[in-house]
Amino acid sequence: MSNVLDRVEARRIAIRAQLLDARRPADLLTVVNHLTLLQLDPTAAVAPSADLVAWTRLGDAYRPAHLLEALERDRTVFEHHAMVRPMADLGLYLAEMAEAPRDDRRREWLRANDSFRRHVLDLLRGSGPLLSREIPDRADVPWPSTGWTNNRNVTQMLEFLAARGEIAISGRQGRQRRWDLAERVYPATTVVEVTEAHRLRDEKRLRALGIARATMVGEAGEAARVDGTPGTWRVDPTAIGGSFVGRTALLSPFDRLIHDRKRIQELFGFEYHLEMYAPKAQRRWGYYALPVLHDDRLIGKVDATADRGNSTLRLHAIHQDVPFTHAMTAAVHAELEALASWLGMATISTTT
Repeated sequence: MSNVLDRVEARRIAIRAQLLDARRPADLLTVVNHLTLLQLDPTAAVAPSADLVAWTRLGDAYRPAHLLEALERDRTVFEHHAMVRPMADLGLYLAEMAEAPRDDRRREWLRANDSFRRHVLDLLRGSGPLLSREIPDRADVPWPSTGWTNNRNVTQMLEFLAARGEIAISGRQGRQRRWDLAERVYPATTVVEVTEAHRLRDEKRLRALGIARATMVGEAGEAARVDGTPGTWRVDPTAIGGSFVGRTALLSPFDRLIHDRKRIQELFGFEYHLEMYAPKAQRRWGYYALPVLHDDRLIGKVDATADRGNSTLRLHAIHQDVPFTHAMTAAVHAELEALASWLGMATISTTT
């Protein structure tokens, strides 16, 4: 028999699972291990998304240097496909990496450029880690594309070798990735067979989401119905019935609580789209609007940007999806003050 949940409990399950209730986690590794990932995105209108997600969970205990240390010094996390993941989960991805690429076009290009592939590996073995610009283009067959990757042979080869688990990102120089042999970045670990790895990843993903559709988490957890929503959900049974104390948080547009737009519409009644790619005149909420979580509801969006040159957090608008109470208004402004302090901004300026 399916679990039956009302939407309030479903929302609270989702919030607790994303470490966004009042009980803050202890450190960055705890956050990454539980969430399973931090998405990397270079947009820094307020702060890079991975840093903003970590700050939203950890508060002032988090500094961006902590992520760099975890990636480059401690090797407790690794970067793959623009995601930071726990190194403890590496074995759940290696078997799938070994099968890459799966499409014939990429396989054929790698076969045609096998000497180039071997040269890159030999160069990294002798001189790595290296930036992409330090690797000469020796492709026999150029990479064909109608987009920006056309003839970017070194970039494509590095991406394919990383996808295959032959090389890995060792660190960064600014935004530029440093590449090295995977054996010098990844520790020895047990490789989990693909089917079992997918099952375990589904279970971890459900623990991080609390409640989700089967399209996201397979058969992990237990079936559930949520009042007022169609169809069946999957729920982490250990998350049902837990106590809940909420708080206020300003979320990254890439935060996993709001990443699935249909899910947040169904559970929270919250509409959100990232508008950074929309023409300015067509934006409703702003270039990089931050969804606002208050207690167990998503109540609005904050349109703000960090003006680092003037040490100012510029507040363009606060969009209220529901009429703010005095308590909501005070909590949102307190979070803005905390955000400005964490960013090292001297002031908050209201602009129009």
